[in-house]
Amino acid sequence: MAIKDGLLPEFDNEMANTRKTLERAPNDKFDWAPHPKSSTMGGLVTHLANLPSWVSFTIDQDSLDIAPNGEPQRATPVHSNAEAVETFDNNVAAARAAIAGASDEQLFQPWTLMANGKTLMTLPKVAVLRSFVMNHLIHHRAQLGVYLRLNDVPVPSIYGPSADEGSMF
Repeated sequence: MAIKDGLLPEFDNEMANTRKTLERAPNDKFDWAPHPKSSTMGGLVTHLANLPSWVSFTIDQDSLDIAPNGEPQRATPVHSNAEAVETFDNNVAAARAAIAGASDEQLFQPWTLMANGKTLMTLPKVAVLRSFVMNHLIHHRAQLGVYLRLNDVPVPSIYGPSADEGSMF
């Protein structure tokens, strides 16, 4: 079995669960944050909507500098859950196509993350997809779930029933 054939079902499942969570972000709470050191809900939603685009950066390039010239790159903010879902869906479609088109040889090539020219990490591309992209997305999706709970928005079932949804269906 090709590596991509093992990655794609997991990718599809995690993206579907993330989409369910993004759909629930209340538009009137995009400026809300649980703590002054925390991201706003809108910032978190923007990050989640754009995280799948990192798949293409990983597969199509050998490195990425997230702070060229010392300035961090910032995604264009989304301003509603509908905009977030549209951005997310477009990024997921491109990401899925990139994974589907990747060879095992390509997925074992090294990929480097840099900031202002300094290497932060180098891993095989497949490891980057699993950790830096999918696990990272799962982490922030859970964070959004907490934001939803703190704002009395029903949390979707993900890996099992939530307190708000007694079933996964």
